[in-house]
Amino acid sequence: MSDDCKKIFLKLQNGNDVRGAALATDEEAKTLTPDLVRFLAFAYTKFLEKKTGKAAADLKIGVGHDSRITAKDLKEACLKGASFSRTFDCGLISTPAMFQSTVLPASNFDGAVMITASHLPFNRNGLKFFTKDGGLEHNELTEVLKIASDLAASYGQADEEAIIRAAKLPVGPYEAEVFDMVTAYADQMKTFIKEEVAADDFDHPLKGLHIVEDAGNGAAGFFATKILEPLGADISGSVYLDPDGTFPNHIPNPENPTAMEAARRATVDSHADLGVIFDCDGDRGAVVFADGTEVNRNALIALLAAIVAEQHPGSTVVTDSVTSDELQDFLEGNLKMRHLRFKRGYKNVIDKGIELNRAGEDCQLAIETSGHGAFKENYFSDDGAYIAVKIICKMAQMKKEGKRIESLTSDLKAPAESSELRFKIAGEDFAAYGTEVLDGFRKFAQADSRFHIVSPNYEGIRISFDDEEVKGWLLVRKSLHDPVLPMNVEAEEAGGTDVILKRVLPFFDRFDRLSR
Repeated sequence: MSDDCKKIFLKLQNGNDVRGAALATDEEAKTLTPDLVRFLAFAYTKFLEKKTGKAAADLKIGVGHDSRITAKDLKEACLKGASFSRTFDCGLISTPAMFQSTVLPASNFDGAVMITASHLPFNRNGLKFFTKDGGLEHNELTEVLKIASDLAASYGQADEEAIIRAAKLPVGPYEAEVFDMVTAYADQMKTFIKEEVAADDFDHPLKGLHIVEDAGNGAAGFFATKILEPLGADISGSVYLDPDGTFPNHIPNPENPTAMEAARRATVDSHADLGVIFDCDGDRGAVVFADGTEVNRNALIALLAAIVAEQHPGSTVVTDSVTSDELQDFLEGNLKMRHLRFKRGYKNVIDKGIELNRAGEDCQLAIETSGHGAFKENYFSDDGAYIAVKIICKMAQMKKEGKRIESLTSDLKAPAESSELRFKIAGEDFAAYGTEVLDGFRKFAQADSRFHIVSPNYEGIRISFDDEEVKGWLLVRKSLHDPVLPMNVEAEEAGGTDVILKRVLPFFDRFDRLSR
């Protein structure tokens, strides 16, 4: 059963996370079961033994979860699988708080597990693993999965549906202890806000501010009730703070138009000074200005960079590859910062920021357009609440000076049009086929004087257009995990994206394995 075990476990890896279907649907078979989670948790303790040099009995491991309806069963399996170590049930909580559980003195866990699938559909779930160094790297997670598959081969049994059972897996002596990680995390955030704002009423630095939260029925509803309100903020008008893993109101995703519209409506209807919105597990965020302006993607990056630039002039900002030319103009022209447009994938972006600092280049902010944003001062942890807190602190400071936070990005321009196409790749070996398409596209672009290949560029092919007919750009690249070639297009004037697409689509239509 060894090879079959390895395939089952390795198939769960999605970048740096474990992801799978925890509930079967008409379209999707169940791939993530409590039995598999037991093996994964046991494997994680063995990984931690090797990493820390501690015996399993000396390890402290925290386990938390978001609001998904499969969370309870997977949490119980995780705690059982890790029961040769001291385990702590942290309950409903955000992903960033679970990372903080490894560094805050109140908890000081050797490792932490977050049960979440972020913004994915309700039937999905997954696991994120943390140590004091942050989330596990891709190769580290692969190591955990391989340990789990070996354990399953030794202690597992498969039924007629080839689902691995953990009936033979030994159970350790430790019962899980309940730990109030939400309070520990909230206390840390409140202390930071008090010190950052330094208000005359030190304990109530947000008094006079009206801030509404849209938690999307995810895990971060405590941000309003346990952080903002105790510091004096008016949180009336906040919506969807109660956890509900069926997500009855909208997908908890700051990139989703319906979700952003819900946050915008809550902000405007409440006449609030600011609205904040998080994804299901709280590691991504966005805001809404008082007038209803949605601040996500490029606008969010610009706002956070403007705050960073005041504290760290000339710092580098690392972003993913699909940020606009207008954002680069703002970062480098207005803020006098360096902009490094890197690869898609929040871990790629964050790791690049860490790498720059190690090489001696100051990088204070690494952020993806999805809303994953990480600050050097906060362990480079992607934390939606910390994003919101940085903005709220700055807003409170500016209010004392009679200024509005909207002014920080008033010079940011936006493209007139933007669109994304996704070319699906049929058949096996889709990665190699995608490379073949990109190689051909590069030659196609080099042969046309209207196409200017952007360099440096760290993934795919980015083309700039600047002629009488159109000004704009496109980026075509391979998806991180799926058989897809995404293509992002932006133009400075209305109708420009159609002009660009008219120039490039005939090339892609040549490939019989591509469809859109």
